[in-house]
Amino acid sequence: MTTLPPCPVCRCEYTYEDRQMCVCPECAHQWNPAEAATAQEDAVLDANGNVLQDGDTVVVVKGLKVKGASSMLKVGTKVKNIRLVDGDHNIDCKIDGFGAMKLKSEFVKKA
Repeated sequence: MTTLPPCPVCRCEYTYEDRQMCVCPECAHQWNPAEAATAQEDAVLDANGNVLQDGDTVVVVKGLKVKGASSMLKVGTKVKNIRLVDGDHNIDCKIDGFGAMKLKSEFVKKA
């Protein structure tokens, strides 16, 4: 007997298989476990492990030095409407007082 993953929506442990799909008996959510595993590998995570998406609002959790600027990006700075990109710095955004920037997702948390 194989162990099935919990429901990604409600975290119910009593999921069951219906052909290639997994089904949650509590919330009726259906998903393909093979596709879900691939999607989790490609996901961009914040400092707390939450999945980030385009358009999210995030908060800076560490003071960051900005090249070419005389001041630092302070802890608690709110960044609205982020855009996810590939690369080392995986967030493109505009910050008031600094302009267009690239940030690493490990230095922000979802607001």
